[in-house]
Amino acid sequence: MPSGSFSDPLSTHNRSRDRRSYVNGEMIRGITNGDDAVLVSENFIGANDGVGAWAQKPKGHAALWSRLILHFWALEAERDQSVTSAVSTSTEPTPVAYLQKAYEQTLEATSAPNEWKGTTTACGALLHHMQGQASSKPILYVTNLGDSQVVVLRPETEEIIYKTTEQWHWFDCPCQLGTNSPDTPKANAVMDKVEAEEGDVVLAMSDGVVDNLWEHEILENVRHSMQQWASGKVAGAMANGTADGKGRMLYVARELMKAARRIAEDPYAESPFMERAVEEGLAMEG
Repeated sequence: MPSGSFSDPLSTHNRSRDRRSYVNGEMIRGITNGDDAVLVSENFIGANDGVGAWAQKPKGHAALWSRLILHFWALEAERDQSVTSAVSTSTEPTPVAYLQKAYEQTLEATSAPNEWKGTTTACGALLHHMQGQASSKPILYVTNLGDSQVVVLRPETEEIIYKTTEQWHWFDCPCQLGTNSPDTPKANAVMDKVEAEEGDVVLAMSDGVVDNLWEHEILENVRHSMQQWASGKVAGAMANGTADGKGRMLYVARELMKAARRIAEDPYAESPFMERAVEEGLAMEG
């Protein structure tokens, strides 16, 4: 994985200047990092990996594609009464249908006269509890298209209880949504239901993480970061004002990113991406 994947500042770097963008009258959800987009809400988490090669093409804008699809996807989930209603219901959410609608809305938003081209992978997890079933466990509806991943960790038992399966056309060419791609959510997205428990950690990651860290390294890194936080050894601004737990998760995410970045920038490091490349008969280091 090129180290450049980690080099772009977050779009929220300078919060003193309001550069928030809108589409169809709605502020665009999520944040952008390079060509990728991430979003975290009360019951939805998603990570879309925009294909950076579009930056070399006329009207290429993979970052816009990854961000808009994630934005519209979250909006569709918010608007579905089966997800947001307080009234007892036996209706299940349909995240693949939400993603299909988001894809169609992004196609419309990036068509003439405002034409922009791009493609992106998509992965997300929606937390849902069937109303009126007090004894049932909350369910994660995990959706994936491409080679980004959702991983569910259970630190209490030190195990990975679920991870999505990568979807490829061929090596280093994942399934993706957008310009000239044959893939669509309706035809290609995969949705799984995962029983969640209190204390589980849900990660939505681009291949910038999973190409550089093996599963056991991700698990150990997250466990260690959570233990460091619980012990009070995390100092500085991040440790302030964190009674709601957001600071802890921010710390865990940053530590995981730093671990992946160290491998990505080390030309002699072994990595899952290098291992897969060798299996394909390609000579590659790091």
